Amino acid sequence: MKRKYELVYVASPDATDAQVADLHVQVEAIVQRLGGQIEKTDNWGRRRLAYEIGPHKEGTYVLEVIVGSGELMKEIDRRFKVTDLILRHLVVRVDEEQTVIERTRGKRTETSRRRRVARGLPPDRAPGEGQREPDDDRDDRFDMTEVDR
Repeated sequence: MKRKYELVYVASPDATDAQVADLHVQVEAIVQRLGGQIEKTDNWGRRRLAYEIGPHKEGTYVLEVIVGSGELMKEIDRRFKVTDLILRHLVVRVDEEQTVIERTRGKRTETSRRRRVARGLPPDRAPGEGQREPDDDRDDRFDMTEVDR
């Protein structure tokens, strides 16, 4: 099953741009070999670390968005653990949040339909029925005319 992951890694500040590019090539090779796909690569550049890691106060941050299997991410994790240029790395599965959002939205829609039918209304709202959209900035409560004293 294909899942979406975000891989963020911090390379040593001693690493050259060519070495950081080589790390990306290694990740790309693993992803292709194990049947995944890289959706996005974003090199954030050299930044100050939130806390010192050994003698290092800075590092080069890189974000990779990868679609693949858990086995693929385990292999990347295993490789990064033994790579000296990587100070820290983190893998986060991001498709699970989307699944939870869709499930919650579906439950709310079903509950709304059931309640509307119980009240004798059609299951779906007609256009313009119900509450205004949150981005609707009209405010009909106040008339902005001056009050005579």
